[in-house]
Amino acid sequence: MDIVVGVIVGLLVLMFLVTAHEFGHFIMARRNGVRVLEFGICFPPRAIAWVKDPKTGKWKRIPRKDWKKPQEGLVFSLNWLPIGGFCQMDGESASDTREGTFGKASFWAKTKILFGGVAMNWLIAFVIFTVLAWVGMPTFLDNQFTVAADTRADASVVEIKTVAEGSPAEQSGMQVGDLILSVNGEEVSHAGDVIDLNEAHAGEKMTYKVQRTVNCNEADLNEYEECKAVAADTPDVTVEREITATLNGTDADYLLGVTMMSSQTLAYSTWSAPIVGAGLTLQLTGETFKGVGIMLWNLVTGVGSQFSFDENVRESGQEAISSVGDSVSGPVGIIGTLFPAFTAAGPTNLAFLAALISVSLACMNVLPIPALDGGRWLLIAIYKVRRKKLTKETEEKIVSRAFMVLLALIFIVTILDIVRLAH
Repeated sequence: MDIVVGVIVGLLVLMFLVTAHEFGHFIMARRNGVRVLEFGICFPPRAIAWVKDPKTGKWKRIPRKDWKKPQEGLVFSLNWLPIGGFCQMDGESASDTREGTFGKASFWAKTKILFGGVAMNWLIAFVIFTVLAWVGMPTFLDNQFTVAADTRADASVVEIKTVAEGSPAEQSGMQVGDLILSVNGEEVSHAGDVIDLNEAHAGEKMTYKVQRTVNCNEADLNEYEECKAVAADTPDVTVEREITATLNGTDADYLLGVTMMSSQTLAYSTWSAPIVGAGLTLQLTGETFKGVGIMLWNLVTGVGSQFSFDENVRESGQEAISSVGDSVSGPVGIIGTLFPAFTAAGPTNLAFLAALISVSLACMNVLPIPALDGGRWLLIAIYKVRRKKLTKETEEKIVSRAFMVLLALIFIVTILDIVRLAH
């Protein structure tokens, strides 16, 4: 059930981010005098549509029988395929010279329109990161951007989730909900720290410092001396205990007999939240481009090394190519794996993932691939510098071929995602 919820959430988030990207194109087109024929949420087939009367400015529903007829005003539609959205401009070919078309717009206007979607995705990431900085920012990077003078971080703690019956933990008095603070005097902040220390001292007697919140109205006063000093209207008290337990040997099913979960460290900011939002957006943008560069380098060097006569060089190249496949995830991997995991981890983690994907969408569309915004801009810019006319036929040929290559790459990545999920 968690996977189903995660997939649904993933589809909704991706649809929102792609639609927002298209809305960025829409805003820039309207501001620069380019007519927008239709703005759609999701992809056809169409479910329902309205048209804005250019004379009265009022919206009216378009009857199904008139869907295929040209409309004089802006059409807004809701469609059935939940894979994003679209902004259909009049005369999208750079060679169109009719007034009010994309082709007629100046080079600077085209630049703003093409990169309007990219700017919108960066803006969304900035807003999400700014809000998270106020309410609690998850920490995923070792050097994640913060403003040290205005950052407060909650310490990570290790909580006992289950205690096995008859285990050393149960015999020593450990309980579900206890927080493990230290092991043999060594402070711990992650479940892995406790596991490592237990494995290093299998079969030995260990001392655990634990903490729990006790309701003194329900506690045994002989066990919790701290409760005697608590007022009746504030019955909760934090109690720390030192517990000694002798671990099982390495041949046993378990050493201590507990399952643990580490809480996530959250960073909080106040006045610097917008700075953190901007800084983290820039940091992740840089990391994304860096990752793309490393991936391309590994792909090129890996393929090139396969022509070497040295077996070690070829094996190293195969590892580089394999790392490219492992570092790339398509829609299936994102929706089927990442979103269920981040949805289960809580709203702050889900919001962080949404912002990260928004940054990735922005970076992807900046790349000089003709089927994407950055590639279309570069194509227009090259012909402008050469002082040559970019004909509709040439533009369509270049863009369509690049789009086919892009679809092939998406297909390959999707197959790899399905193979990973199957395993």
